[in-house]
Amino acid sequence: MVNGDIHTSDLLRLIPLFPLMGALIHGVMLGLARRSMPRRGVIAISCGAVILSFLTSILAVSELLGHPAESRALVDELFTWIGAGRFVAEASLLLDPLSAVMIVVVTGVGSLIHVYSIGYMDDDHRDDSGFQRFFCYLNLFTFSMLMLVLGDNLLVLFLGWEGVGLCSYLLIGFWYSDEWNAYCGSKAFIVNRIGDFGFLIGIFLLFAALAEVGHPTVAFGEIEASIGLISDRMVTMPWGGEWKLLTLIGLFFFVGAAGKSAQLPLYVWLPDAMAGPTPVSALIHAATMVTAGVYMVCRMNFLYAEAPGASAVIAWTGGLTALVAATIAVAQTDIKKVLAYSTVSQLGYMFLAAGCGGYSAAIFHLGTHAFFKALLFLGSGAVILAMHHEQDTDKMGGLARYIPKTHFVFGIGVLAIAGLPGFSGFFSKDEVLLSAFAADHIPGHTLLYGIGILTAVLTAFYMFRVHIRTFYGECRAPADVRSHIKEPADTVLVPLYVLAVLSAVAGLLSPPQLWGDLMGIANSNSLHHFLEPVLSHGAVHHVEHSTEWILVALAVSAFLIGGGLAYWMYMVNPGVPVRIRESLSGLHRAVVNKYWVDEFYDAALVKPLVVVSDRVLYRGVDVRGIDGIANGGAAAVRALAARGLKYAQTGLTQSYLFFMIVGTLAMLGWMLG
Repeated sequence: MVNGDIHTSDLLRLIPLFPLMGALIHGVMLGLARRSMPRRGVIAISCGAVILSFLTSILAVSELLGHPAESRALVDELFTWIGAGRFVAEASLLLDPLSAVMIVVVTGVGSLIHVYSIGYMDDDHRDDSGFQRFFCYLNLFTFSMLMLVLGDNLLVLFLGWEGVGLCSYLLIGFWYSDEWNAYCGSKAFIVNRIGDFGFLIGIFLLFAALAEVGHPTVAFGEIEASIGLISDRMVTMPWGGEWKLLTLIGLFFFVGAAGKSAQLPLYVWLPDAMAGPTPVSALIHAATMVTAGVYMVCRMNFLYAEAPGASAVIAWTGGLTALVAATIAVAQTDIKKVLAYSTVSQLGYMFLAAGCGGYSAAIFHLGTHAFFKALLFLGSGAVILAMHHEQDTDKMGGLARYIPKTHFVFGIGVLAIAGLPGFSGFFSKDEVLLSAFAADHIPGHTLLYGIGILTAVLTAFYMFRVHIRTFYGECRAPADVRSHIKEPADTVLVPLYVLAVLSAVAGLLSPPQLWGDLMGIANSNSLHHFLEPVLSHGAVHHVEHSTEWILVALAVSAFLIGGGLAYWMYMVNPGVPVRIRESLSGLHRAVVNKYWVDEFYDAALVKPLVVVSDRVLYRGVDVRGIDGIANGGAAAVRALAARGLKYAQTGLTQSYLFFMIVGTLAMLGWMLG
């Protein structure tokens, strides 16, 4: 915050400290003591740490709310991290309205996922301390995400940014004995490094520009106060022409966001992240890592307000990502893959809103998405447990009779994400679409709104499709599996009940003013007003209520069309999907194969790099250059020393004296000559 008093609070350090201590205890036990703790001890430490972090977050947010809106900021300065001349970077934490929303979501949903993991990972009895190692990684992941959202400057944020990247690698490849799982973990790590490289360039460019005008800083408040000093600066591009410096910086920042939050063209790691245990999928997709890019763009809203070109790129990338991922999800049969592409699509919605200046709408959808997507992933995990780790919906069907509780809560998540009026996803998605419709400053914003509506139709369709194929019709599971299908343990179901309630009612906590006026509630859009001091650079959208009602009708129509079409195709006329696949076999094959994007990357990038690494760097430089030429020179020196020079070391003093006299006479002769 630029204006207003900033208050200090020692509570902030405790929020990330609890999960860090949990991870350290497990790490010391496994890495140094080489001993596994009893499972009850692991559960008490890991789950207790995140629950304590959640309770501390509630206390800190309560303290924040005790201050006037214009001065809602708490700072906890831990120590000076870097001090060099005029540049000082503090290791400090900041709690303002934006980070307050994030820590409640991260610790709240994270606590439920930790509890769920007790039941889900109960059958992991490998001899590599898998149960304790899993909870160690979960705690470390939570710590990293909390550092990311609480960081008071770009360096602390980047520390957490890299931490969640490392933890995603550890958790996605958790079952490392399976080669595919290890590959998926590596893929996530490498693709994120590409995005992180762009993010680093953006940080360096911003710091260098501010240093040139006498304000070397990485602190958010100081950057915001100084951004006007470099707002008009232009840079000459290598291919000619001039770009606005802040546009270039904003684009580099967005490259990092596209990697973390799985946007085109760096989205390919996220669907493969399904290789990890289902609680990991829920943690990555719902509450932590993938929301980091959205948070960063919203945190830097003051920069993007000065870079309309970068904002337009964000909006269009988000819109296209939402549409492309939704089309892929339509044809997937793996229940977790459907949800994975759904996550990519919903993240596109968030960037669509942020690019259009609707930062509070992006955060609103981030929060509701955390609830219903965690519910859907954990619900899919309950289905997978009941089906003895089967994920293919072609081998499911009719499960509502066997696991009615899971069917009910999963259905709540489907209705929320599809946008049933009154549920959380309906309100937040409506705000996103409104942001696109009213963004006159974004080229083609009307087309972007149309893309958003089409994506909403596809979302309702593929979510009802996966729900029907999983829970209705004839059970397609083998007889031996069918006879053992049952509801999972209460440790799995209780978090689902909580998330189901939140998915249903969370939107009612901050309904758009259109609905507030209908219900007689002044300033009903409470989240927008709460975030306004931090997201003050967002676009102001003025739309008549009559127009808003038309937009609402279109959004409801999208839900009805998508859901109704799925019901007609998979319940009323189940033969229709087969006929469509046969008549549109080429298109169906392209969608099922995800447009062969992974294959293109493999052919255009991965294989050429492997060839260069093998034939040039390894065989040419390493084997022939270093091992051949360089080591050959070393071998020659060694031979000279072994066969010639060693004989000069006789151990006789007379010989050494003789060589000294000869050497001295030679030097005198050279100097006198």
